[in-house]
Amino acid sequence: PDFTYKRFIENLLKKNYAVHAYRYIPKFDHQEIAFNAWKDFKSCKEVLLKRLNKELKTVRVGHSLGCKLHLISPDGGRSCEKFISISFNNFSANNSIPLLKNISQKFEFRSEFSPSPKRTLKIINNTYNQNKNLLIKFDSDKLDQTESLLSVLKSRENDNSKGLLMKGNHTLIASAGLREDLLGDWADDELKRKTIEKISYLIDAFS
Repeated sequence: PDFTYKRFIENLLKKNYAVHAYRYIPKFDHQEIAFNAWKDFKSCKEVLLKRLNKELKTVRVGHSLGCKLHLISPDGGRSCEKFISISFNNFSANNSIPLLKNISQKFEFRSEFSPSPKRTLKIINNTYNQNKNLLIKFDSDKLDQTESLLSVLKSRENDNSKGLLMKGNHTLIASAGLREDLLGDWADDELKRKTIEKISYLIDAFS
């Protein structure tokens, strides 16, 4: 993530954030990934607390599957000030992995992520406790399922979740700035750069 989301992370560093980006290998058991990410995040906070000798406010940010991992975290989103969801994705395994669909049909077996899409929304409704959520969706994103997430969150009592539509596609937030590094400023993707800057600003501004 320090490479894939380099430009986004750099924008947060400029705003004096301490950024902890979790790296993982995708697999079917999303609950296990979420648990390990939560443990790693908790450990990082403890290290930062010892280093600075004070507790810092925490903001969680997720993109695509990363949103799901935050939302099914063991602590239910309690240990953070707010959550920023970017391009929430909750597709089934067959829809996410085209080759798997072909194989499962050919050999007549079924494989699914754990938790499944339906179970994921049920877990969020029953165990997720964070009320301050900003859900960002891009207008050309065919993988996004933010609307179903927003509907579940808004059904909870005292919810303060808000949705925001921006121009772009599913991978817009992922940028290492390679084109500019190799070809110079003329190769800069202005929409991508400005959108990443705006999202960095919104993380500060949302309350």
